[in-house]
Amino acid sequence: MLIKDLRGTESTQDACAKMRKSTEHMKKIPTIILSITYKGVKFIDASNKNVIAEHEIRNISCAAQDPEDLCTFAYITKDLQTSHHYCHVFSTVDVNLTYEIILTLGQAFEVAYQLALQAQKSRPMGASAAEMIETKSSKPVPKPRVGVRKSAVRAAAPR
Repeated sequence: MLIKDLRGTESTQDACAKMRKSTEHMKKIPTIILSITYKGVKFIDASNKNVIAEHEIRNISCAAQDPEDLCTFAYITKDLQTSHHYCHVFSTVDVNLTYEIILTLGQAFEVAYQLALQAQKSRPMGASAAEMIETKSSKPVPKPRVGVRKSAVRAAAPR
């Protein structure tokens, strides 16, 4: 969903609410697998394993859960070619899976940030500011969870 007026987590919550309404009567919502690393996030079609979309970690911000539906979460990306911001909304089958995904995104941000700091330290003193990697840690704050199972990876369905 295109974000016209970027307002941080308020934008993600608005997008979650709009997507919830627009998908209420859909009979079949596509199932995807999220691959999350310190480099970014990939959406993978669960049926044919094709990569649908890919977002670099540096272009992701405002990851948050939907306060109205704890099985729904979203994050915002910036398209570098158009400078537009887009919110990507997902729904899982279990709130604990949502917590795991939010925590994993937070860990990915942290690892990317630490690697950027290491890269910055290893650069010569004369390196210009344009050569420095600028990464901002944007760790989501997860809600307490009870009895999380480390079972087989389940797919998240976009909304």
